[in-house]
Amino acid sequence: MSATLLLIDDESRLRGLLARLLQLEGYTVLEADTAHNGLNLLEREEIQLVISDVRLPDLNGIELTARIREISPATEIIVLTAYGTISDGVKAIKNGAFDYITKGDDNDRIIPLVSRAVEKANLQFRIRRLERQMSRRYGFDSILGESAAIRQAVDLARRVAPTDTTVLLTGETGTGKEVFAQAIHQASPRRTGSFVAVNCGALSKDILESELFGHRAGAFTGASRDQKGLFAEADKGTIFLDEIGELPPDLQAKLLRVLETHEFLRVGDTKPTRTDVRVIAATNRSLEREAESGQFRLDLFYRLSVFTVELPPLRSRPEDIPALAEQFARQVAAKTGLREVRLDPEFLEKLRRHPWKGNIRELKNVIERAVILTDGPVLTSGLLPSDLQTGTATGDPSALDLATVERRHIGQVLQRTNGSKPEAARLLGIGLTTLYRKIQEYRLE
Repeated sequence: MSATLLLIDDESRLRGLLARLLQLEGYTVLEADTAHNGLNLLEREEIQLVISDVRLPDLNGIELTARIREISPATEIIVLTAYGTISDGVKAIKNGAFDYITKGDDNDRIIPLVSRAVEKANLQFRIRRLERQMSRRYGFDSILGESAAIRQAVDLARRVAPTDTTVLLTGETGTGKEVFAQAIHQASPRRTGSFVAVNCGALSKDILESELFGHRAGAFTGASRDQKGLFAEADKGTIFLDEIGELPPDLQAKLLRVLETHEFLRVGDTKPTRTDVRVIAATNRSLEREAESGQFRLDLFYRLSVFTVELPPLRSRPEDIPALAEQFARQVAAKTGLREVRLDPEFLEKLRRHPWKGNIRELKNVIERAVILTDGPVLTSGLLPSDLQTGTATGDPSALDLATVERRHIGQVLQRTNGSKPEAARLLGIGLTTLYRKIQEYRLE
């Protein structure tokens, strides 16, 4: 089992003998004669196990255990005791040590004990590496941009993340609300639980109710067995309710009950089910206006908007566009086999001038298209859609009309998906019912 061990003991002869014994077992062994030198090594190296004398010239083993835990929580500790200091070994265990060994009397215990401690430490290091990977991929570090607008939104989200407070994310379609929801989850104590996302506008009322809350066998035609709902799946974790404004009135009442009592009824059930879940909701509408007009429950709005984070549209932070574009280009290039990809200055300038009514999602789609079309490592302005090449999106006042831009964008996405409406709705980040309504409104069929 590969591992690096650190021996801390001021008795050089005993330290050398133990080091040789452990090296014969295949371990890499570092040595230190004081606690201070040992802690310096621990700050520079990834060490799975520290074996330390309980009595050192500059620090006792109990205090050393606490310091090691602060520097490297995943590192395990075994303390070496003499007969008269066994009580110190016990105290060290209470302070976080893995175990203790009595000097000169526990030789048969050393190798099996070290093996178990290293196995536990390796597991902890793997968990921490996975947590760091998850944080880089889904945490706040994955949110690019240095503009004041995005930094303010990130700061608010960071502040609320460690709490259990319900969060409402607002902003235009495509501003990255699910990315923010995932980052809040990853920065919360619930990060070891599930993150469950559901688009409230993508399903009919009956299907959505069954998906969210589950059902009993026989509750309706086709319900041949019991089914857990997404609230049950998200227990001890986070549920993200996207397009919350699309939630039907009956389900708004059920959601309000969950927020108030942490209980819900499965379809066809008479006994409530308890759930411990954090709710993050998102909308591109003004729920406050809809609540005042009676289209959304006012009491539910107040429960959802305990803490609101508004995500800025991309056009309000053009200084962030180059970093986002380069990141998307690298991601798509990696998938398509390109070793490198660069963005031409004119290409970037046209991106900066575009109004981005579809926000980050639209930018990502444009970059993906350009990478697919390019014959070399440089993305040039000729790879951009015609409206970005000519600048009509900003130069022609009529092209800035929201309905015109939305109609064009939906049409382009439908063309890209060969008319597949479910796929188009997914790419657009809207519900299927919303897409059908837009298609009818803009006469796209």
